[in-house]
Amino acid sequence: MSQSDADILLEAKARLHDQAGRLNDWTGLSSHCNWTAITCHPVSHAVLSIDLTNMGISGPFPSGFCRVSSLVTLKLGWNSINGTVSTTDLAPCHRLHQLDLVSNLLVGPLPEFVPDFTSLLELDLSQNNFSGPIPPSFGRFPVLQILNLYSNFLSGTVPGFLGGLTELTELRLALNPFDRGPLPLEIGNLTNLEFLWLAYANLAGRIPASIGNLARLKHLDLSNNFIEGPIPESIGGLRSVELIVLYANRISGELPQSLGNLTTLRQFDASENGLTGELPETFAGLHLEFVGLNDNFLSGEIPALMATNPNLVNLKIFNNSFSGEIPQYLGRYSDIEEIDVSKNMFSGGIPPDLCIRGSLRRLVAFRNRFTGDLPASLGDCDGLYYVRIQDNEVSGEVPERIWGLAKMYHLELSNNKFHGPMASSISTAWNLTKLLISGNNFSGEIPQEICHLKDLTMFDAGMNRFSGNLPPCIVGLSKLEQLDLQGNMLTGQIPVGSWKDLTELNLSMNDFSGEIPSQLGNLPVLTYLDLSSNRLTGEIPGDLANLKLNIFNLSGNDLTGKIPAGFDSSLYIPSLVGNPNLCSDSNSHLGLFPKCPLITVKNKLNFRCARVALYTALGLGLVLLAGLFWFRRFRSARTGKFKRGPSWKSTSFQRIGLDEAEIFECLTVENIIGSGGSGQVYRVVLKSGQTVAVKQLWTGPRGPETEREFRAEVETLGMVRHGNIVKLLFCCSAEGFKGLVYEYMANGSLREALHCEKGSLPLDWNRRVGIAVGAAQGLAYLHHDCVPAIVHRDVKPSNILLDAEFRAHVGDFGLARALHKEGGDCVTTQVAGSCGYIAPEYAYTLKINEKSDVYSFGVVLLELVTGRRAVDPSFGENKDIVKWVTDEIASRDGGNDLDFRYLMDPRLQASSGEYEEMVRVLRVGLLCTNYLPMNRPSMRMVVDLLRGHRDVSFFLSDCQK
Repeated sequence: MSQSDADILLEAKARLHDQAGRLNDWTGLSSHCNWTAITCHPVSHAVLSIDLTNMGISGPFPSGFCRVSSLVTLKLGWNSINGTVSTTDLAPCHRLHQLDLVSNLLVGPLPEFVPDFTSLLELDLSQNNFSGPIPPSFGRFPVLQILNLYSNFLSGTVPGFLGGLTELTELRLALNPFDRGPLPLEIGNLTNLEFLWLAYANLAGRIPASIGNLARLKHLDLSNNFIEGPIPESIGGLRSVELIVLYANRISGELPQSLGNLTTLRQFDASENGLTGELPETFAGLHLEFVGLNDNFLSGEIPALMATNPNLVNLKIFNNSFSGEIPQYLGRYSDIEEIDVSKNMFSGGIPPDLCIRGSLRRLVAFRNRFTGDLPASLGDCDGLYYVRIQDNEVSGEVPERIWGLAKMYHLELSNNKFHGPMASSISTAWNLTKLLISGNNFSGEIPQEICHLKDLTMFDAGMNRFSGNLPPCIVGLSKLEQLDLQGNMLTGQIPVGSWKDLTELNLSMNDFSGEIPSQLGNLPVLTYLDLSSNRLTGEIPGDLANLKLNIFNLSGNDLTGKIPAGFDSSLYIPSLVGNPNLCSDSNSHLGLFPKCPLITVKNKLNFRCARVALYTALGLGLVLLAGLFWFRRFRSARTGKFKRGPSWKSTSFQRIGLDEAEIFECLTVENIIGSGGSGQVYRVVLKSGQTVAVKQLWTGPRGPETEREFRAEVETLGMVRHGNIVKLLFCCSAEGFKGLVYEYMANGSLREALHCEKGSLPLDWNRRVGIAVGAAQGLAYLHHDCVPAIVHRDVKPSNILLDAEFRAHVGDFGLARALHKEGGDCVTTQVAGSCGYIAPEYAYTLKINEKSDVYSFGVVLLELVTGRRAVDPSFGENKDIVKWVTDEIASRDGGNDLDFRYLMDPRLQASSGEYEEMVRVLRVGLLCTNYLPMNRPSMRMVVDLLRGHRDVSFFLSDCQK
């Protein structure tokens, strides 16, 4: 290469911004072939390739590089190249074989390519902000093999002229807001195609029969579109296919028999459709890694050859309307790892050979009509860790070996016809976190071996026939969150453990006796307490009034004595009926409970003393009331701020004795504990001694926005109840004032604790993990348990609050939105959220769903591991923590088998075990912040990953399902 070509490179480089100094060796002091990113011919020394991938380069598209006449490869991906790319800019590049601009900041229409581009083999413009239709010149590349345009903002329909790219092996157009239109017939002309990705592309109409011409196709993904009609019989022509993904469409009709001919198929996903008819035996044996036929409208049989193919690994056909029996030899000829046939109308027995080859990991078959026994062979399935077969008619005893599977962490058998005992072999199910077996006919005693399940969080065995006493050792299951044993024949006294995470305790409709333990009032997050319909005696412990209960029921027992003041109101009367020996101090309850006697004869002397004390207290009270009256009158006259009247609107969500007057008087400067974009927060100690936090929202110019945030906060927190969601106690509003009263969080926010903003010591790793799991549980509740689902939209450390025990509570719901359409998006008019936490697709499309929160939470996880803030000047220009972490890992060969300690918070002195956990949390954070929403896990899955119930690397391979 001549010196003038070196000058060309230096001139083009001068137009770029190389903040990291990666190209500092581009000088005349060394040979250009030794420069970073330059590859030369070994003999002629002509420049063949310029590869600036992930170099931190910014600036306009450097067309000057293409003036190097020998250049055949130009790779500029994963940088910050910005601006537009015009036809003129590209013209000098017509000799290129490969042009890679993936993941930059390019905008405007796709450029037209001049006819001189006859040698281009690879063109990657994906993950930019290009808009408008695909230009016709994109159909005229004579030798192009790879065309990637996914994740842009392209419009128009998928053009038929792309069928002219007959040498194409890879076509990726997914994640573009194309106009709704069909997959063109010309797609069948691409007979060399091996990879076709058109998910989230607004495809409509039918799959063209010409798809069967793609005999070399290995990967077909048409998921998340509006495709309808049947799958064409011609699909059997995909003789090389390994993956077919058709989930979340409107496909209807029968599955073609020709699917049975696809002996190379490893993944088949037509999930979330409307398939009906019986499952053909030919379907049950393909060498599949993933099969899903969900939420479409397909019908008929699945081809029989699919039952005998030796490659079947994962079968997923949930959310359809299949009927009939599943082929009984399913799994006999293939290494099935996962089967999900839930939400269909299957009948008959569960195939007995699902784990005959020892590979089964997940069995999901709930909401069908399965009958017969649970196959005993599942007990030999040492790797089985997830079973959900609730809502069927499966009967018989659960085989003893299934109770004791060591890797099982979720076992759900509810609402079947099982009978017999719970086997003592359950002692070896050490990883079990959820045991849900309600609505069966299980009998006998609950074995004490259940106490070996130290990670158990949910135990629901209600509506069975269990008898005897509860094992005393159950009080040692410290991680329990839900204990539901209603509707059994259990006897003895009610046990109480150190259940710091217990939110639900339901022991109703049993034969428990004795007194209600007062220790129940000390359970910190209990919100659901039902002890009704037992034989409990004694008085109602006053300590129960300490609980912040949403469900409370002690009815139908033999309780006696005075109803505690905290429960002596019309709100709780239905929860106490059926206890004829209770009495009340309230005159309004005389029809239900007798009035408690004021005094007994033997206590006359005490009565006289009490009467003197009472009169004294009343006198002092009158003096205090008079003083308070004059104080308020004087203060109101001086400030003009408060005047109670009919314009005040207030709502109480919890049982607290306060009104707006008491709140308002405490909103003073000395009580301010925080201030943010929505208002100021005050620490208020009520007259009752309870400490609360009061947020006074800003008013004035932000009036409409304040009203929206106030309404969102009240509507959201008014209906949600979870131990990891901050509790809204009270709200009030008047002209010029809006206030929200919450439970007080003694340790402030995660931001303050993590970054030591108030002089505190750094959080240790155990607390960081606990906070991460708690916040994830709160978000999972919003996403999966609320109807409709709720998206927070502003997940960040300052909105994760910490109580006195450093338990996490998600707060600040002023930006929250409900997703009223199941699985749908919410379209907003402007970007809301905080810099560094906003998911990339939200910033561009203004569409939010649960995956937007997942991204933000992933950023929080990266902060917890690294100790860095989401946005830090040390990261460099145009970088946030996600970009910084990924760049650091990429610079060390992609992070395979690396020591990640260089990324960890230096304030942490982690043990080897803690370090492994930190690596896991780091990887979960990276998984959550994946650029593509479809590749992020759900928050429910995040909880499992953080707890170590699922392997992160395993989930990475499963993340698109």
